[in-house]
Amino acid sequence: MNLQDVPKLNHINANNFFLLCGPCAIEGEDMALRIAEKVVTITNKLEIPYVFKGSFKKANRSRVDSFTGIGDEKALKILKKVSDTFGIPTVTDIHEISDAHLAAQYVDVLQIPAFLVRQTDLLVAAAETGKVVNLKKGQFMSPEAMKHAVQKVKDSGNEKAWITDRGTMFGYQDMIVDFRGIPTMRQYAPTILDVTHSLQQPNQSSGVTGGRPDMIETIARAGIVNNVDGLFIETHFDPANAKSDGANMLHLDLLEKLLTNLVAIRKTVNSLG
Repeated sequence: MNLQDVPKLNHINANNFFLLCGPCAIEGEDMALRIAEKVVTITNKLEIPYVFKGSFKKANRSRVDSFTGIGDEKALKILKKVSDTFGIPTVTDIHEISDAHLAAQYVDVLQIPAFLVRQTDLLVAAAETGKVVNLKKGQFMSPEAMKHAVQKVKDSGNEKAWITDRGTMFGYQDMIVDFRGIPTMRQYAPTILDVTHSLQQPNQSSGVTGGRPDMIETIARAGIVNNVDGLFIETHFDPANAKSDGANMLHLDLLEKLLTNLVAIRKTVNSLG
């Protein structure tokens, strides 16, 4: 698939990586617009194709009292407003078959969570909307196994599939990124590295996932060096008080320096042929 398949995607001829970036969850309109405005300014300056990311609901939380969302249609309308305000595409997660049709009315890319990427009916429902389908590699799956997930989308009449690596389980409470998987998965579809989720520390006794945001640049640099097509980064202006995944999000104030460094690395990699 080509980046031209994504509506409103800017800078597609810049020979740069593309970026999926935004808060973990849509907490409200003001926060979404504030984050989007900042990232749009940075990505326009650096000529990075940008897709705003925000989950309209969080269905896979550790505890029943965890924040799951502000209301499905309310959050989806905010995503649509972000798209209309800044002229950029948006991506959100879906968790049930019924979510596919609903979310497709508001966003440009439907994302399948890693825990659900083997759910055939969900993948087929997403594919049948005609939207780009971003398949997050299960923490329990090999890179080679992702070709079957991609094939499910294609067999449903949709050639617009991406793969996102979000790390592999290492023991009970850690994640690792196997960079050998990037060239493997790129044979099947454009491949994105989810930098921030790859640094999660799940299954904490508190029921709140931990993380290693201090390692974000390390992992992101390695992804760019290894020719990943895109990066996925969750960011927030106040990660400590974010309602979801605050422990592994990048502070919004640190994003421009990070992306500036990554663009410089990408230019070097491009020059190597």
